[in-house]
Amino acid sequence: MDGLIDQKRQLLSNPIQHIDIKVQDTRALISAFKGMSFSARELGRACELYEAMLRDDRCAIILTVAGSTSAAGCMQVYVDLVRNNMVDIVVATGATIVDMDFFEALGFRHYQGTQFVDDARLREMRIDRIYDTFIDEQDLQHCDLATKEIADSLEPRGYSSREFIWEMGRWLVNNPDRVGKRDSLVQTAYECNVPIFCPAFSDSSAGFGLVGHQVERSAGHLSIDSVRDFRELTRLKTSAQDTGLLMIGGGVPKNFAQDTVVCAEFIGKNVPLHRYSILLTVADVRDGACSSSTLREACSWGKVDASAEQMVYAEATLALPLLAANSYHIGTWKTRRRHEMAKLLLAT
Repeated sequence: MDGLIDQKRQLLSNPIQHIDIKVQDTRALISAFKGMSFSARELGRACELYEAMLRDDRCAIILTVAGSTSAAGCMQVYVDLVRNNMVDIVVATGATIVDMDFFEALGFRHYQGTQFVDDARLREMRIDRIYDTFIDEQDLQHCDLATKEIADSLEPRGYSSREFIWEMGRWLVNNPDRVGKRDSLVQTAYECNVPIFCPAFSDSSAGFGLVGHQVERSAGHLSIDSVRDFRELTRLKTSAQDTGLLMIGGGVPKNFAQDTVVCAEFIGKNVPLHRYSILLTVADVRDGACSSSTLREACSWGKVDASAEQMVYAEATLALPLLAANSYHIGTWKTRRRHEMAKLLLAT
């Protein structure tokens, strides 16, 4: 047993370092990319579209995140985009928000590992693996329990994921002695009035915590209302009218954000297509899957404007920091109007 503990300690000894776009000025590199071809030029044009979103004072920017970029070192990128008024709404997977961000807010870390490992041995040590990244399962269970604690403290009713994540942010602010890292995405979004939606919220540590909450409080418990999520996000689209999408990966967040145009039309609201759209992905379009559907395909569904879209076929931990740092150092965000979309929902 001592040998197992020593081996686990060794495997969890090299924490992931989250890249800081504030100290990485990529403007010259992106400018050079624009004169090239292939993925470099695609990323250069994506940077131009993102700058157009930031310059367009009417445009509310929706960031969607799927996959494990937060665990892999991009967590601070998302925080900086929110903190510096470069994103107005976040739509993400439950894992991104809970298992990765809220998890680190509690003081835990992700660790550099390797994909060339005996996974059965990792299971014996209670180490979870995301490709070449390791997580201590025992730490993750503290995240489960924290979400249960938050649920136990709330009125028993239906909540959108946005409402529950807002309460997570409030809990972090009100319990500084329980917080290991104050600059988390959940807390930053709470402080900056940026709503976060997780349309598949229970597919995360929050799911375990909420199941525990419901089992213990069968007579009166809260639940997550995914329809309410869709209504709230659609309301924000109808309020903002002009919107831009910065999409990292595919999955539910990508489709959920795009579908707000169709949903608005269904309930009789006249809204424009998403004016700008950028998708960073490595998904292959040939299998016809939703996560790999192109932005031009989304145009056929009446979701995005094909005149201002850019697909970038690149792994996001490489492309996202380059794009985000370019706009951060250009500085358009410094004079951009704050939309504070959460205030619209908090008022009702």
